[in-house]
Amino acid sequence: MTGGHFHVHGPHDHELEHAAQQGHGERDTFAGRIAVTTALLATIGALFAYEGGATQANAALYKNNAAIRKTEASNQWNFYQAKSSKQNLAELGAVLATGEKAEQFRVEVERYRKEKAEIQPIAQKLEDEAKEWDRRSDAELHLHHRWAQATTALQIAIALAAIALLTRRRWLQWGMYGVAGVGVVLGTMAALHV
Repeated sequence: MTGGHFHVHGPHDHELEHAAQQGHGERDTFAGRIAVTTALLATIGALFAYEGGATQANAALYKNNAAIRKTEASNQWNFYQAKSSKQNLAELGAVLATGEKAEQFRVEVERYRKEKAEIQPIAQKLEDEAKEWDRRSDAELHLHHRWAQATTALQIAIALAAIALLTRRRWLQWGMYGVAGVGVVLGTMAALHV
């Protein structure tokens, strides 16, 4: 008491003094655990986000490769169709013509038949390659979604960590651990291509 004045401590004063004392000597293990966990989750989340971006880029690249193969296959099938049309015209010419001209048309019919036989496996191979690129793109896109789900779960866990730290609620801390666990499981599934 100084100068005859009374000083009454309120409950908030007590809390402020207690908080100040924890900064000097006592360790706040709750805050420490939350801080370390948040740093770990942020690091793991950054790795998951990188993987998610990489798989998304791969999916787009593979889809592009599929489109290129489909175009090449379409070009080959168009070439095949052109040869078929010419073969049909040559067959018609062989029926309508006589003598040496009819024989020339029959030679052309055989030439077009051989050319079509060479074109068809090329076109089919390109179609098969396009399907394989599509399959690979779909698989990468599935992995991208897994990585994105894992990253999202870790981001939610980090938000829960901040709320737990501010409110000092243990149940939020355990919720953070649970959501982080889900994120790690999803990331593991992505890494295992599940």
